[in-house]
Order: sequence, then C-alpha cells, then structure tokens
Amino acid sequence: MRKENEEHKQYILLGILVLVVITFLFGSFRVIDAGENGVRVTLGKASLSPLNPGIHFKFPLIQTIVKFETRTQKYEAELSASSRDLQEVSTKVAINYKVDPSRTPEIYKTLGTEYANRIIYPIEQEVNKASTAQFTAEELVTKRESVREMMRSNLKEKLLPRGIIVEEISIINFEFGEEFTKAIEQKQVAEQQALTAENKFKEMEWTSKSMKLQSEVLEIKKLDIQQQWITKWDGKLPIFMTNGDGMLINFNPKELVTPTT
Repeated sequence: MRKENEEHKQYILLGILVLVVITFLFGSFRVIDAGENGVRVTLGKASLSPLNPGIHFKFPLIQTIVKFETRTQKYEAELSASSRDLQEVSTKVAINYKVDPSRTPEIYKTLGTEYANRIIYPIEQEVNKASTAQFTAEELVTKRESVREMMRSNLKEKLLPRGIIVEEISIINFEFGEEFTKAIEQKQVAEQQALTAENKFKEMEWTSKSMKLQSEVLEIKKLDIQQQWITKWDGKLPIFMTNGDGMLINFNPKELVTPTT
C-alpha cells in the first residue's frame, strides 16, 4: 500500500514537472507580428536594440517583451485656442502618424506605451494655439488649407525628434464662440439681402432698358410708316376732311360755288 502511494506521488510530481517545463517553454517565446516592433525588458530595464517581427526568446519571470505598433495610426483630439482677433476657437484635429521602429526602445524608456496621450496631445495643443493665433476667426474658415499646412509642418517638426513620424493632419471641424457665430449668421443674412437687392435693381434696370428699347422701336416703326405714306402719296390733297365736330368738308375745287353779287 505504501509502495502504491509513493508511486502515485511520483506521478504527481512528474506531472507537475512536465507542466512547469511546458509552461517554461511556451513562456520563453514571444511572436512579434508584421507591422509591430518589440522591446525586451529585463527586470525593468529596456534593451537598446529593438526586436523585429518574428519569434523571440525570453526568460520567464525575468524578461518581458513589450510590443509597439509600427503601422500608421490615427489620433484625434479636441483642442482649444484663441484667434488673432481674440475669438475662442475649438478645433477637432485628426493626425495620421507612425512610430519610428528604430526608436521604440527610447520611446518606451522615456514615454512608455501611453506615448500618444503623454506627448502627442500636449504638442498638438501647443501647435494649435500657435497656429490659430496667426489667423482671424474668419480666416480660419476661408484659409483652412493654410492653417492645416502650418499645423502639419510644426507638428511634424516637433514630434520627429521624439521618434514619432507625422504623415498627415486633418482639421475635422472649427467651433467658435456664441457671439461670433451670431455675427457670422447676421453677416450671411445681410449678404443675402444685399444680393437680393442687387438682383432686384438689375431686374429694374433691365426692365427700364427694355421699355426704352420698346419705345425706340415704336418710334422707328412710326417713322417707317410715315416714310411709306410719303412714298406712296401722288401729290394730291384729300377731297374730304373732318372738322372738329365730325362734319365732312369738301375740298374739291371743281365743286366750289362762287357766290353771286
């Protein structure tokens, strides 16, 4: 009976040992996929050599491998600033960026894996304030492309030394203060009213010209009729004409009677 118990304990110990070995073996490897990069950390200290995609060995309980996304990523933020004419502006910005694979150990060491919130957002806010202050509120709308290009250039310049490559930036939306929004609406209404008045004036001007042209045409037709009448006249005066009372008066000299004395 004792022998059977000892054999049973040996099987249990063997099973535990096999489980530990399997766990050790499987825990000793980490797969880094394409589009990713890795940083080997040994007892809290990051290696200076980045790990490329593939299978990598690590000592369980001593080492860990931290993955970094190296494909293009999108980061959106809502930023606030003041325009050159001191209007409050809320700007929603989206940037496309990627991490420099060769700089991942440095990024992990200085910023950790939350680098987007720790470095991208503050620099975005700084760049947004500096760029927005160069334009009036109205220019932010009419010169949107110039604003975007200025922000992209400044953001790229400031993030590149941190190992973050800015590919593109998009201004999703501008929102202004209530007073400025009302002023814009009033301006749009005034412009629409001015356009309506201008169109009405042009219509009246066109009508006036049209009536003048019609009068000139009638005058020309009248002269043309007179010319035709003169051309067709045989030089003889009419025999009968009416007086103011509607009575016919005979102008035929042959029928005139000489009064007797």
